[in-house]
Amino acid sequence: MIILQIIGIIIGMLAFYLLIVTFAPGFTVPEQPLKKSKQVTKKVGAKPPQSRKDVTFQVKGTSISAWLYLPEDLSAPVPCIVMGHGFGGTKDMIMESYALRYQEAGFAVLAFDYRHFGESEGEPRQLMWIPYQLEDYAAAIEYARGLRGEIDPARIALWGTSASGGYGMVIAAKDKNITCVCAQCPGLDPHASVKMFLKRLGIGHILRLFIHGQRDMMRFRLGLLPHKIPIVGKPGSIAFFPISDAYNGYSKLASENFINEVCARIVLRSHGFKPVEHLQNVQCPILIQICDHDSLAIISAETAKELEKYAEVKHYPIGHFDIYTGDNFEKSVSDQLEFFKKHLRR
Repeated sequence: MIILQIIGIIIGMLAFYLLIVTFAPGFTVPEQPLKKSKQVTKKVGAKPPQSRKDVTFQVKGTSISAWLYLPEDLSAPVPCIVMGHGFGGTKDMIMESYALRYQEAGFAVLAFDYRHFGESEGEPRQLMWIPYQLEDYAAAIEYARGLRGEIDPARIALWGTSASGGYGMVIAAKDKNITCVCAQCPGLDPHASVKMFLKRLGIGHILRLFIHGQRDMMRFRLGLLPHKIPIVGKPGSIAFFPISDAYNGYSKLASENFINEVCARIVLRSHGFKPVEHLQNVQCPILIQICDHDSLAIISAETAKELEKYAEVKHYPIGHFDIYTGDNFEKSVSDQLEFFKKHLRR
């Protein structure tokens, strides 16, 4: 009888806690406006390249917005590189810099916005859900394969960066017709990342994020408006990445239309995504580019050594966001082109 009473008390306390988390005021998170860099300002009003086409495809009745880049010489179908952006990003951030290089080398490129982000449809807005994004990526591949007059369906490469760096491995483990995969500063080692975040942010901040995630999840289950938090923020703020490197990095790279927020429920699910578990089932070549001083996508020395069993691994003595600009970009994209030319050209 006493045990039943204790169980009843625990259930009641849990229900009361969830009611507070779900409905109580005071959970509003201050916005974290980004400091727009000169690079972003220059993008405003810029004309798109003539070689870029706006295209769409469907995922479960939802329209996905994409950009298709085709080389000038289309005397025969060409290989295609399908690109997925990182955490909360959109195709108008860094992807065109890479796409134009691939196009100049004779490859087609398909860059797309995941559902709920950018110019793609999907409600609620700013919902990052890894299973959905994997579905979107797979649908982008099928769309590219369907363009048979322009794209060779037997020569499809996958490109991902940061949070999406492991997507190509997961997809290629199932889709044996993928030709090769490039993963740039990928999030592959969740254990190392969690350990780093605990050290830098403290258990108190992690628990606060967890409560925000619970609030959003409960509101979703009850059909209420989502609860959102900033993607990046200044140190000490409530954000998924309240880290100076992340805040400054997104400020430098974000497009004018970038929205610095995400549905908080991702806090509850992101740690369980482990792309490295799929590596042994990938049969195509893989290029993994590791930033040795990464502050977000940490890869331990042990994991990096394990990766060499399955992939070509290249190291760069830089931080997470350094790889997107300047000489570091030139070096990384040069290595990518060498990899793609080797495996995509006949």
